[in-house]
Amino acid sequence: MPQDLDQTDSPVALDELDTALLDLLQRDASLPLRALADRLGTSPATCQRRIAQLRASGVLQRQVAIVDRAKVGRPLTVFVSVELAQQNAALLTQFEQRMAAEDAVMACYEVSGEFDFLLVVSATSMAQYHAFTRAAFSSNHNVRSFKSTFAMHCSKFETRIPLHTPAAGAGR
Repeated sequence: MPQDLDQTDSPVALDELDTALLDLLQRDASLPLRALADRLGTSPATCQRRIAQLRASGVLQRQVAIVDRAKVGRPLTVFVSVELAQQNAALLTQFEQRMAAEDAVMACYEVSGEFDFLLVVSATSMAQYHAFTRAAFSSNHNVRSFKSTFAMHCSKFETRIPLHTPAAGAGR
C-alpha cells in the first residue's frame, strides 16, 4: 500500500505484546492464532483482538506471500530514478497514479535530490523492460529523464520492519 513518509501520522502506541505479535506476523503471517498465542504466552482471543486493533489502526496493512521473482520468470530488478520536467501537486499525483497502475512497478517513492521519484521495477527480460520504459516514460511528456540501475545480485531482501520493545511503563 502506498505510504506517506512525511511523518504527519503520529506513531501508534504499541506495547510489548503488540511488538512481539507484529514481529511474529512479519516473520510468518500464516501462523494460526493458537500458535501465536502459545509463543506469546497469551490466549488466541487476545491475539485475535490485538490483530484486529492493529488492522483498524493501519499498523497492519495487509498479509501477503513473498514470491521468488526468478522462479516465476521475472529475474530482472531495476531501480529507476525519474526526473519530471515540471513539478506541482497535480503532476506529481498524476505520475504516482500512472506508476500505481503499472504491474511492473513494485514500489514508487517520491524522493529528494537530483530525481523526483525512485521506482523498483520487475521485468521478465531486457526487452520487456525496454517496452515498459517506452510506454511509461517516453510517452509521458512530463518525464524529463530517467536513469536505470540494474540489480546484479541480491544479498538481502527483507520486508520485516525492526521493532523495539517499548520502554517500561510505556504502552496503551
